[in-house]
Amino acid sequence: MDLDLNQYSGGVALWGSVPAVYDTTKRPVDRGIHVHAREAAGGNKVIDWTYRKLRIPVTMDLLSDGWAQVDEIDAINYMVSGVFGFETTSVACGYCGFEHLDRDWFSVHMHRRHQCHGCGRHFSDTAHGIGNPLARVKTLIETKRRKSVAAPRNISIKQADYPGGLQIWGSNPAIIWTSSKAEEEGIHLHGFVDEVEEMPSLDNTYAKVKIDGIELDAAQVRTFMAQSAMPHLEGRVVNLICSHCGASHFDQGTMAFTPHIDHECDECGKWFKATTQMKKVIGNPFVSIRQSLGQNGANPLRNDKLGLRVEAI
Repeated sequence: MDLDLNQYSGGVALWGSVPAVYDTTKRPVDRGIHVHAREAAGGNKVIDWTYRKLRIPVTMDLLSDGWAQVDEIDAINYMVSGVFGFETTSVACGYCGFEHLDRDWFSVHMHRRHQCHGCGRHFSDTAHGIGNPLARVKTLIETKRRKSVAAPRNISIKQADYPGGLQIWGSNPAIIWTSSKAEEEGIHLHGFVDEVEEMPSLDNTYAKVKIDGIELDAAQVRTFMAQSAMPHLEGRVVNLICSHCGASHFDQGTMAFTPHIDHECDECGKWFKATTQMKKVIGNPFVSIRQSLGQNGANPLRNDKLGLRVEAI
């Protein structure tokens, strides 16, 4: 899609889109770059769709030739970096000038030495960082510092009221945000009253969400979404139970993307190890919560994969 931002004075937002962390619908897998666009401030969305690639007209610089490209793989890795609090930078190969993307493990570890995806040579950047071509796109388009706020709404629902299924995502920083309104943080829900409904009857972001009496934790949902998009973490994100007090353990910070053996319980303060087959794992209670919710889902709980291993791209 060619997307002219000047046609949407009400604001445009782009996100890296991945499969819902909870999905009991029968709808096609959603992955790529999700776009919201409004022609007028406060108006309805005239674009609410996901694309594999975008072109956006921008003021020309040395790399853009008048167009900025947004690729789905760049967008998904931008989401991963943003969820874990990493700012990405524009990194170009010192030999061929190819814009560099750091993905998977490299999208959450700052480093200086990179291997070019264009010419294959190793090169060193001027500083430690995480490369993503979208960092340059953002600076070309956004001129003001954006604001973010907790979503000003809560919700309590029953899955039985949405026989077409539910979809859940964690909020994450938009790649581009041109609206004058603050960006909302929380849990994004889609709810379908039937399987043939084109657009969801329930479509909003909430600070607090309770489904069938089970309250969701926005940080756990958001973290699980990013973890699920990182191929090297496949099978290593589990529901960890403290062997001393029985509390569910949530690994945060660097431990949220670093499989490890020893875990310190947030409830009792004691250290424990996982009893899973894999010794180095990451704890996230949402692993168990989504399975519990799935028992009452309108359809079987889906486990869609992105297929982002390097050999699969």
